[in-house]
Amino acid sequence: MPLWKIYHPAKAFSEEDKQSIAQRITGMYESFLPRFYVNVLFHELSKSSFYIGGEPTDDFVRVTIAHLARSIKDAEAQQRFLQGCAKILEPFVAARGLRWELHVDETPFELWTVNGLKPPLPNTPEEQRWRKENRAVPHGS
Repeated sequence: MPLWKIYHPAKAFSEEDKQSIAQRITGMYESFLPRFYVNVLFHELSKSSFYIGGEPTDDFVRVTIAHLARSIKDAEAQQRFLQGCAKILEPFVAARGLRWELHVDETPFELWTVNGLKPPLPNTPEEQRWRKENRAVPHGS
């Protein structure tokens, strides 16, 4: 499950921006993950709640991404992924004069459940069922 947390200055993004960003992020994953795996959270922060180097800021966007459903092991694939993230975010941040940073954490697949269910292994018929139904359903493993 990709979980994107986007910490941003107050009013940096409109509701339409947020939906567009979330749809683009989901699009990055939809060819190989169920759409419901993709979670995007926007955290609006006031200048008095966002500090960099001990100083308040209102021109910085921080993105944290937690990957649970898949890991990116190959260095080339990691760079392609980061480039894809930049392509999604830059029109909403850099193009608007906002500084930004992101990082990716990868949680072991074995330490993840959805609705109390252990997700099916990648590329299995059970995972295809989850993709088709776009929800967690009980399965044999």
